[in-house]
Amino acid sequence: MAPFDAILFDLDNTLCTNDQSGETVYAGAFDAAGLDRFGEPSDLWTALDGPPDHDDHEGYLADGFERVAAKHDREVDVRALARGFVETVDHSAVSFRPGAEAALAAARDHASVGLVTNGPERRQSIKLDALGIADAFDAVVFAGDMPRRKPHPDPFDRALADLDAEANASLHVGDSLEFDVDGAHRAGLDAAWCPVETGTEGDLDPTSHAPAYVLRSLTEFSAILDGGP
Repeated sequence: MAPFDAILFDLDNTLCTNDQSGETVYAGAFDAAGLDRFGEPSDLWTALDGPPDHDDHEGYLADGFERVAAKHDREVDVRALARGFVETVDHSAVSFRPGAEAALAAARDHASVGLVTNGPERRQSIKLDALGIADAFDAVVFAGDMPRRKPHPDPFDRALADLDAEANASLHVGDSLEFDVDGAHRAGLDAAWCPVETGTEGDLDPTSHAPAYVLRSLTEFSAILDGGP
């Protein structure tokens, strides 16, 4: 049996997936802003630069819309589009990834369990309530409300302190090589990588990141606790 004293999970695209399509949110942004649509959701995803700014999420989106507008030779109120985008997102429209509920149950049978998410509490708590797992964790860290988010060690350190656990006896499970795997390693934890295999992610080679475990889905998670590869 893997000797973990604490097991931490990421939330978005690890335990749950958003059921609202990008097309719905993108179109909703234009409808809410009262503007004629241009571009596609993929244009915005490409235009967004790095992770969102948790202090100014609207500004982050506005910058992306500004780049899309320039590509299509349009001059529009990009702040209105950003506000429309935020207003359209339904944070309760989430569902479990395959095996997530069983993975949480197995983790709780073996160790203290924490959640470390880069989103702020005002958004992520809605998802936890919708999934019915608001009380499933012994510690919850909303790194979006902290000065530093994953992959910085601070969110992991806070979770481990709340759990009274040592990093070298802990595991973090997440979908991102950069934020979850590398972040866990920087904080001294082992990492299990469970990617969302959409075929659109550019960084799907774990070789240079060396997670201790690579999971095709969370249905394989219990094998880690039973001493499997």
